[in-house]
Amino acid sequence: MNAVFAILAVQALLGGFDNLWHHELHAKLPQRVSARRELALHAAREAIYGVVFLALAWTQWQGALAWLLGGLLGVEVVITLADFLEEDRSRRLPPFERVLHTVLALTYGLFLATLAPHLADWAGRPTGIAWTPHGLASVAFSVCAAGVAAWSVRNAIAVRALGRVSASAPATPRQDDRIRPAVLVTGATGFVGSALVADLRRDGRRVIVLARDLVQARALFGDDTWVVDRLDDIPSETVIDAVVNLAGARVLGQPWTRARRAVLLRSRTAVTAAVVDLMRRLQQRPRVLVSASAVGFYGATPGGAFDPCDETAPARPGQFQSDLCAAIEHEARRAEALGVRVVRMRLGVVLGRGDGAYPMLALSARLGLGAVLGSGRQPAPWIHLDDAVGLLRFALADGGLAGAVNAVAPETPGQEAFTRALAASFGRGVRLRVPHAPMRAALGEMAELLLEGQNAVPAAALAAGYRFHHPALAGALAALARRPRADIGRAGAAAH
Repeated sequence: MNAVFAILAVQALLGGFDNLWHHELHAKLPQRVSARRELALHAAREAIYGVVFLALAWTQWQGALAWLLGGLLGVEVVITLADFLEEDRSRRLPPFERVLHTVLALTYGLFLATLAPHLADWAGRPTGIAWTPHGLASVAFSVCAAGVAAWSVRNAIAVRALGRVSASAPATPRQDDRIRPAVLVTGATGFVGSALVADLRRDGRRVIVLARDLVQARALFGDDTWVVDRLDDIPSETVIDAVVNLAGARVLGQPWTRARRAVLLRSRTAVTAAVVDLMRRLQQRPRVLVSASAVGFYGATPGGAFDPCDETAPARPGQFQSDLCAAIEHEARRAEALGVRVVRMRLGVVLGRGDGAYPMLALSARLGLGAVLGSGRQPAPWIHLDDAVGLLRFALADGGLAGAVNAVAPETPGQEAFTRALAASFGRGVRLRVPHAPMRAALGEMAELLLEGQNAVPAAALAAGYRFHHPALAGALAALARRPRADIGRAGAAAH
């Protein structure tokens, strides 16, 4: 059985990596309604693996039970083939994930070929379960069985939850796509974009979505949302009442090499320029363009400066994050020459359960791994997802709002205070500190996003009359952690 265990161990490691890296961190399947069928297949397959891991770790299934075990392994093959078809239907797999799936299929075939002689031998014995432990291997595979079974249960719960979301999604009546006024949303499959589209659809608004992955977007939004992958596909007679431009590659992640900077710049300015070109050829111009930028427009504030920064504050030329935001806003302002009201929405860190920064920060806090970065004094501008969507909707509706708008909560803590409040929302403290120098060495200029900050204040939004759902950090974290604010206050006091 040594060869069987060795191959099964490789299968477990590769499968665990595939689940964590591709399904959880990148595709975020448990948060996508379109992935419900795929998650159901994953839950069934993981349940089978849990049984197989535990059975082979401690026992021999003999006689008719050997045939039962072989049947379970055969069912896993059918589930995997169905999973391949479902993945092609619901999402576009990156090349590395396809390669990994091919390797997993080959490894599983090798596992079956190696196990087959043992199953044939067990099938010839009297029916029963023989106790045959294998030392440390049994313990290791018991841990694998527990982990994969827990993953199966979690996926099954996600399938049920996504089913409720799908059932509650309102269906809007089909009308002529060119006559009924629509809201065009770019970057609609992202964290904020998908929440905005859902909110617009709940109000019965017709939405046109620009997406790079048509398969994923159509599966995510359904047949009542018009999905295009090129703005040129939108006829000039289409009535687009408003445009929300949220497109752009993720800024925090890969190092800011020259090639990466070019990608970040192109992913934003090219789409923004294409949006303005579309407006130029439409027979009826949109009323408003709301284009997402970021508080990074104001650049890094050395030494954790905490001076308030409203929308009149200048950019900091020469700093990449500032130059990037300035370039986006420059392209967006071209629409002003067409008579379109332009709102440049400068977002802080958006906090929400589904995606963005909060899930990983919350996980670290739950595990007691929350850390103070650098001095901890740097401002940490944030906004709850409800208010990010709320401000976008407010900007669409309020004809008097134009120009730059800081999309941040009125309360801006320092990074240390933010981290302690987040940890306290889970009844944890903060004991870790990450010095400035190692982060600079590891991340280069990108470290500015974590070690420096902007004490941005939402002066324009407040002056226009917007009322925040979550103006204070404690209330926002209480809502996200689903704990009463009083509990957070007590936990925070205990942490200090």
